[in-house]
Amino acid sequence: AEDGIRDVERSRGLGDVYKRQCGKTVRVDEPMIDVVTAVSGSGPAYFFLLMEEMIRVAEEMGLPSDVASGLVCQTAKGASILAESARLKNETPAQLRAKVTSPGGTTQAAVDTLKKLNFDRIITAALTAARDRSKELSSNNNRNPRHYRNTNARRTEWF
Repeated sequence: AEDGIRDVERSRGLGDVYKRQCGKTVRVDEPMIDVVTAVSGSGPAYFFLLMEEMIRVAEEMGLPSDVASGLVCQTAKGASILAESARLKNETPAQLRAKVTSPGGTTQAAVDTLKKLNFDRIITAALTAARDRSKELSSNNNRNPRHYRNTNARRTEWF
């Protein structure tokens, strides 16, 4: 039991480092840890993929690489700041999107295209795949007694 306590404390220490770099710590019930993994653990990669594609297309449209990269990074940073500010005011991302989308404008054209191409289904499929893979990996780890990770700590706290 003492080793388990040390493992939990070591996990919390790593979590504190992550929290300082990436956000806040939240506690969830065990059945939700795989959803948290899909949303938050894997989530940065989804944003990076979107950024990667925006940069690629901007370059294909003629922007120099450094300009495309800088614009996309600053756009992501600004959107993140706005989203966090709105969250603190109990505003949703949908409300934010509506505020920055002029009817009939360029943003509306892009959003309509994303919706027509089933962006919602793509996101649902991606998060479902990540959640299911997390369950699979967790199940495999629980069967492997030599696995270094304390799965009990992993399943009670996430950041």
